[in-house]
Amino acid sequence: MACLLEAPLRISVLSEVTATSRHYVDRLFDPDPQKVLQGVIDMKNAVIGNNKQKANLIVLGAVPRLLYLLQQSLSSLQLRTECAVVLGSLAMGTENNIKSLVDCHVIPTLLQGLLCPDLTFIEACLRCLRTVFISPVTPVQLLYTDSTVIPHLMSLLSSSHRTQEYITQIFSHCCKTLEHQTVLFNHGAIQNISPMLISPSYKVRMQALRCFSVLAYENAQVSMSLVNVVIDGEQLPQVFVRMMQRDQPIEMQLTAAKCLTYMCRAGAIRTDDGCIVLKTLPCLVRMCSKEHLLEERVEGAETLAYLMEPDVELQRIASTTDHLLAMLADYFKYPSSVSAIADIKRLDHDLKHAHELRQAAFKLYASLGSNDEDIRKKITETENMMDRIVSGLSESSIKVRLSAVRCLHSLSRSVQQLRTSFHDHAVWKPLMKLLQNAPDEVLVMASSTLCNLLLEFSPSKEPILESGVIELLCSLTQSDSPALRVNGIWALMNMAFQADQKVKVEIIRCLGTEQLFRLLSDPDSNVLMKTLGLLRNLLSTRPHIDQIMTSHGKQIMQAVTLILEAEHSIEVKEQTLCILANIADGNTAKDLIVTNDDMLQKVKYYMGNSSVKLQLAATFCVSNLIWNEDDGAQERQDKLRELGFVDVLHKLTQSSDPNLSDRAKTALQQYLA
Repeated sequence: MACLLEAPLRISVLSEVTATSRHYVDRLFDPDPQKVLQGVIDMKNAVIGNNKQKANLIVLGAVPRLLYLLQQSLSSLQLRTECAVVLGSLAMGTENNIKSLVDCHVIPTLLQGLLCPDLTFIEACLRCLRTVFISPVTPVQLLYTDSTVIPHLMSLLSSSHRTQEYITQIFSHCCKTLEHQTVLFNHGAIQNISPMLISPSYKVRMQALRCFSVLAYENAQVSMSLVNVVIDGEQLPQVFVRMMQRDQPIEMQLTAAKCLTYMCRAGAIRTDDGCIVLKTLPCLVRMCSKEHLLEERVEGAETLAYLMEPDVELQRIASTTDHLLAMLADYFKYPSSVSAIADIKRLDHDLKHAHELRQAAFKLYASLGSNDEDIRKKITETENMMDRIVSGLSESSIKVRLSAVRCLHSLSRSVQQLRTSFHDHAVWKPLMKLLQNAPDEVLVMASSTLCNLLLEFSPSKEPILESGVIELLCSLTQSDSPALRVNGIWALMNMAFQADQKVKVEIIRCLGTEQLFRLLSDPDSNVLMKTLGLLRNLLSTRPHIDQIMTSHGKQIMQAVTLILEAEHSIEVKEQTLCILANIADGNTAKDLIVTNDDMLQKVKYYMGNSSVKLQLAATFCVSNLIWNEDDGAQERQDKLRELGFVDVLHKLTQSSDPNLSDRAKTALQQYLA
């Protein structure tokens, strides 16, 4: 019986709430303007901090009516302002509230409202627009739909501290692409926002700083312009340096460090500049210490990783600054039983976001270890580091998995680590598991790492081969992503290097000749180069060369011909001529060249090429064809003499390049022996 009573009770409570909310909406339609104004003011007071009330009012259609009143020229300025304030309050609720407001066209209506000369009304409109635009559910493109909006917002910047704060915050959140950066830059963002960095209002300074960090990110044009800005007699980088001082709020220090980081990465500031080495880098390292909040530590580590990613000197400096490597180890122990977090809400938040710390730590380790062998060694010697990476590869968070594999990839560039830590911890197992089912972003990094694990000197190569990896790699070569095709073929190339016949046959069988030749005409030059590398490794050692050329000789010679005749880089043609030289080293395979006059003419042509690399490779091919210890050498020597090869070799002995000259002399000696 109790169950039957429960439903009507809920309905009555709900209808009571809805009735109360209905009363607020009904008052918006009163013919007396004064009562409408009072109704809006009462609604404003009713929705403050009450998400349920906000949702009810939206469902009952308050938003279209408020927007209508806001647009009416007959409405008093006070009423229009109060409507904008209520809309701003409704926007402060849930994401569904924002969606409803956007669907009711609140953005174009409020942007239109900015044309009103009254500052209080403008500020109310901007406050609501700011709240709507900073929500992740709002399409940022709505700011750029009307080309008059950005210049008008720029013109409003100097109106008050509030307009400065709201407008720069809108810009920061709506600047997501190079196109957005360019629009803001072209409409004078730098000139208009720069003076705000010395505003007496902290909020204004902070939003201006955030705006510059977004504008400068991966943008050389903006970064170069920022370097030359002078504010109150001081150059902008120095203003940012002052903002990084320890007595400034942490968010300001961090954002100023981001600005300088992005300007440095965009090429506007040198990596050895004092403001980077002595100020930005130490500031970011400082942010990684455990006295800071979780999000500050995450942002500090990620920004530092980005700053030093391409620069080995910065990596070396960072690795010895403030015990950074040990500091990062703490990222994996958080929150610990001794975490001094009195605030239970904070603890709950940090437990939910602890994976972000691990992701940031892996990212920073990857950046630190990307070039220097000593740093890699220190990283792997950090407590339980390899175990942490292995655990990270199977975490539920995709971002942690990606950062862990990025870290593994960075360390896999070390011969020493491949032979020791990687082997001891059998990292190939979780890596192979990761390759089975992952998004492309993870696949690219995981397959890159696998390429290194398949190098000749890696002890992991054998167990990986036995795990049936060939099929997986062959499937990668059919991907739409050029990066995955490159990695798939690169790994196969490494696998084929000095491999036994069984492995080579399996690669050809699994890849299929059709796919192999499709890759030889791939539009991506990296894919083509690695495919040629694979072919070169397959065609090594005489029995292998002869066996493969017996089965696939016609197609391989056809592919070689097409590449040598087409417009390709010197590197591609050199690799192709080296394949031809390998074929020429076979016992029976060399007949495929000797009996092909067209191919011989091509070799002769490349012996006279302007590139020494191509001359060397072509001469090497000739040398293999006429080697006098091989059966049938005399006939081949005679044929090449008739075709004028000896004259070309004599000319090449006079080459200024010692290698080419020696190679030509070695070939000529075959005629004398």
